Amino acid sequence: MSEATPRITAQYLEQFSHQNVRILGKVRQLRGEQATIDAGGQISVYLNRDAHLQLNHAVEIIGKVQNDLSVKVMASTDFGPEGQIGQSLFLLDAKGLRAVLTRWIDFAAVEAVVDATHRYHEIFYDKE
Repeated sequence: MSEATPRITAQYLEQFSHQNVRILGKVRQLRGEQATIDAGGQISVYLNRDAHLQLNHAVEIIGKVQNDLSVKVMASTDFGPEGQIGQSLFLLDAKGLRAVLTRWIDFAAVEAVVDATHRYHEIFYDKE
């Protein structure tokens, strides 16, 4: 089984020092190979060569929490501009419409999922 990557927000950084995590947030600042994302608070992230973040886009980061509570990015996914409601992707196959994906993220729901992840951690990850 692969290593767990618990979903966290800024408030959980200290608890996950030296561990791999998953963070969904909004890109607020870009400075060369460093960025600041808002995920229930400001988080500094150090980008890898494959990370192509854009300002004010929603992004999911998988990375390792460092001593200084920054996150070293291992992988990232850009979900597009925040608040861009109505941009949908329709997936079709031989039977017709299969799925509709909307590029809008409910960050309140994301925080609720993060809270549930830590409230019921035994389902999602082993607490050390």
